Amino acid sequence: MDDTPTYAAFRGDRLLAHGPLRDVLSAVKKGVGDDPGAMPLIFEDASGEEVDFDLRGSLPDVLEREAPLPRRTGRGRPRLGVVSREVSLLPGHWQWLEQQPGSISNTLRRLVQQARANETARDRARRAAAVAGRAMTALAGDREHFEEAYRALDAGDRRRFEALTAAWPGDIRGYVEHLARDAFPADAGVG
Repeated sequence: MDDTPTYAAFRGDRLLAHGPLRDVLSAVKKGVGDDPGAMPLIFEDASGEEVDFDLRGSLPDVLEREAPLPRRTGRGRPRLGVVSREVSLLPGHWQWLEQQPGSISNTLRRLVQQARANETARDRARRAAAVAGRAMTALAGDREHFEEAYRALDAGDRRRFEALTAAWPGDIRGYVEHLARDAFPADAGVG
């Protein structure tokens, strides 16, 4: 499985680029130049969240600082994609973590990887619906049938979802369907 993060950039209803970050930023920079009024919406595929980038300067300048702007300041290794966040645990949890071999961060990463490997189809569907829902809200929240389409997405009803989004602009519909591909049960027989 390729773990290279992918992104999508939209300007209005039109998809400017979709793929690895450097490709998307190159296309965005070429497509909008230095016009601040032309700033596109850029989404991270893995989360469905909109992310901001510093697009000032030349294309090499933009690519040199290709990491998304930090959401929060603090410790971490932003150049490596490590963002510091807080985790609240009970004292017994911290004690157990401190007794594990390696660092607490390594132990937490290992536990997350194990949980991801043991994820059920229902868990994957729920996560995919949440990811698609975030992007769909930003891109199509004002579109006809949005609320009904969101409910169909949450319910895993592919036929209804596709029927309700059929009139949306093709690039928006295609991207949301791409993010939602795991949100529907495999036995639905559609798509």
